[in-house]
Amino acid sequence: MIRLDDLENGYFIYQDTDFFCFGIDAVLLAHFGKLKNGDRILDLCTGNGIVPLLMQADARDAGLSVSFDALEIQPPMAALASASVRKNHLEDTIRITEGDLRESASIYGPGTFSVVTCNPPYMRASQGLHGETDARTVARHEVLCTLEDVICQSAKLLKSRGRFIMVHRPGRLAEIFACLNAHRLEPKRMQLVYPYVDKAPTMVLIEAVKGGGPQLNVEAPLIVYNADRTYTDEVLRIYGKKD
Repeated sequence: MIRLDDLENGYFIYQDTDFFCFGIDAVLLAHFGKLKNGDRILDLCTGNGIVPLLMQADARDAGLSVSFDALEIQPPMAALASASVRKNHLEDTIRITEGDLRESASIYGPGTFSVVTCNPPYMRASQGLHGETDARTVARHEVLCTLEDVICQSAKLLKSRGRFIMVHRPGRLAEIFACLNAHRLEPKRMQLVYPYVDKAPTMVLIEAVKGGGPQLNVEAPLIVYNADRTYTDEVLRIYGKKD
């Protein structure tokens, strides 16, 4: 079922509950990405286009002039993203392309973007799969692209000193760092996300710079929920519900 949701930032988004609706990981990724005036941003694995919509709202509020491209391999999701762009009259700012991430450097050209963002599939194709290829499986498992594909293509797409920003699982940090270093993407910022203060982290936000020098800033941890299962003040601020 397709529904129209109010993002409460001046924009709306179409979502299909039979496919895959965005979660907090996309919201945190969009917030973690710090944009500069004139940035050209590419969002890989864009799904229904939530990350460009959220980042564009932040850029608008900050008075920044930026532009977005977004790539999605699944036709129904790409169509939803395009519909949301039209609904918000952002055709001149956000361009949705249906295509394969593994061919993204050929689609857009190398060295095209100052920022690449990605909320990729977190799980290897071998984890809990039994031949499924539905939209939820493609979003969660490395069926159509791997971590190596994401990082390799992002490195090609970025200009020198361009920023790669990704959300992923902490359990794959060693693999992530090794892959980033192999493609000359130097990790510069990292933040671990914990569901509760006394639980293990479930997400990690990373920013790497193409050709950057070795210096990693580990930011204060982000706690999502209070003990009573309400959002913490920091998460409420990210959602724009607290000053």
